[in-house]
This record gives sequence, structure tokens and C-alpha cells, in this order.
Amino acid sequence: MGISKELKKKFAGFSEEDRARLVRMGWEDRTTFEVIAVQFGLSPNEFVHFMRSVLSGNAFSRWRRRVFEQGRLKNEKKRGFKVTRFKCSRQSVDGITKGWK
Repeated sequence: MGISKELKKKFAGFSEEDRARLVRMGWEDRTTFEVIAVQFGLSPNEFVHFMRSVLSGNAFSRWRRRVFEQGRLKNEKKRGFKVTRFKCSRQSVDGITKGWK
């Protein structure tokens, strides 16, 4: 199964920073597909294709299993929180959360 030309063009438009951020967001537990759609314009299906193209086969299998077990694909609307910000409330501007327990 290959990726369409339009999707390849969309992925090529991301910088290396954006690609690294997308992978980090994909592995985070609280990041929903809705947040990724708002920030990067990728649907859940497109994001799965992106992760498949970026990660190795074993890493993609682990990621897919993790996402499925958490229910992000099935129960995203039932998670109980709204997407209003993209960082922790205790996180400073430079991204440091040191000193918080």
C-alpha cells in the first residue's frame, strides 16, 4: 500500500522540526488527533500514514498498538478534556517543568 501523490506533497511541506514534533506528539499520551489536525492539518488517517512512513516497522507496530490500547482511535471524543492549549499549565515559555511534583 503506497501513499498518494497529494499526501507525499503534504508530508514534504513539513520541515524537519515539524516532523520531529509530529513524532513526539504521536508518542505522547495526552495528545489527541484533534490537536494534530488543528496544528498541522492532518486527519487521523493521514497521521497514521505519516507515522508509518517515518517510523521503522517495529516502532510503528509498537506505536499503533499503544494508540489502539489507549483508545485514541476509537474514543477520542470521550476522553473528558477539551483542547484549549498545547502545553501543560505548569510549563514555562521555554518548556521547562523542573521543580514540579
